[in-house]
Amino acid sequence: MFGANFGLENTRKLAALAGNPQEKLRFIHVAGTNGKGSTCAMLESIYRAAGLRVGLFTSPHLVSFRERIQVNRQLIPENDVARLVGELRRTGVAPVSVQKNPESKTEDGDRRDACPTLFEFATVMALKFFAEQKCDLVIWETGLGGRLDATNIVTPLASVITNIAFDHEQWLGDTLGKIAAEKAGIIKPGVPTVTSETQTETLAVIEKVANGQKSPLTKVGKSPTFNLQLATPLIGEHQKTNAALALATVEVLYKQIPVPEEKIRAGLASVNWPGRLQLVEKPNGRKILLDGAHNVAGAETLRAALEKNFAGGKPVLIFGALADKNWPSICRLLAPLAAKIFTVPVSSERTADPRSLAEAFHFTGSAVETTAFENLADALEASKDAPFVVISGSLYLVGEALELMGLSPAAAGERGLNEWSSPSVLR
Repeated sequence: MFGANFGLENTRKLAALAGNPQEKLRFIHVAGTNGKGSTCAMLESIYRAAGLRVGLFTSPHLVSFRERIQVNRQLIPENDVARLVGELRRTGVAPVSVQKNPESKTEDGDRRDACPTLFEFATVMALKFFAEQKCDLVIWETGLGGRLDATNIVTPLASVITNIAFDHEQWLGDTLGKIAAEKAGIIKPGVPTVTSETQTETLAVIEKVANGQKSPLTKVGKSPTFNLQLATPLIGEHQKTNAALALATVEVLYKQIPVPEEKIRAGLASVNWPGRLQLVEKPNGRKILLDGAHNVAGAETLRAALEKNFAGGKPVLIFGALADKNWPSICRLLAPLAAKIFTVPVSSERTADPRSLAEAFHFTGSAVETTAFENLADALEASKDAPFVVISGSLYLVGEALELMGLSPAAAGERGLNEWSSPSVLR
């Protein structure tokens, strides 16, 4: 159940058992290494401001599973989760913890007779709920990769690719070109593609796939195609690129879904995306910045934001990472910015040891005081008098922090449902 099955056969079968709800819906499908969630949030906010009923499917969740499935930014109600689980189980759609025959594979990498994973189940649950809710549009984020991701059973109005960077290399490929090919797998015949990727090697891959699929390709820089000021409450220069990408997508789809300029402005001005350079300011002036920078590109973005937006003083850095991430490189990037460093475990079986993280910060040559804590709660207590705190390294850690600090809109913690084991690489 808590695995990752690269392939579409399972999800297609599950969707068929559920009545193929995806055929009643319109989608914007978003893939990429970083910025997917922010771009999805911007698109959702723009189209909701325009009066559409908008579904939003994202992962992972920060605190509650219900965050993954939203309509007009309202979390799916608990009773609907319970109802849909029951209904889907009765149709024969149910995740189980044992693969029937994991070695039996089809030529395109699908497992024959494989039992559905939690992500495949949640994907079909989302489709069924969005169809029930009669959503006018669904903003549909990939889980891992794109080509063989469960979300790739839909045919969208547009395919959107944010950027390509190193992450999940053990599953998506050990070069940027290979990773780009997986992300570009969401491109569909004749469906327009919009990308903000600019690197020569990876952009060439996207262009090749788009040409092969006869997909009109729009390439986006930091300047929007609309003549608008990019005013969003989200912190960071990278959000200008994400906003430009969202605006270009709106323009590409303008004939199908026209959105007045004032609604675009209103949507961008009200966008909300927790856990990504999210700033919490206390009445006494204390600042807490939460950012799930879990790969090198994300850490570079966090570093740029700290240098530009928070140049007044160095923070206490609370850092935890998953063991399968490139945390030594992330440590090298963030070490010079901190006044103190507290390393903590992530609430996951895949966590890196906080003592190893502390050693990695020492190996950077930083003379900053570094302490390894047994849990995040102790690190938060130790930093309670610091005027500026940054919590980063993993979205799972950010979710735990939001929960411990009472900042999450979700009451019940279900972060354990984010857990998943390493998949077999099916190529």
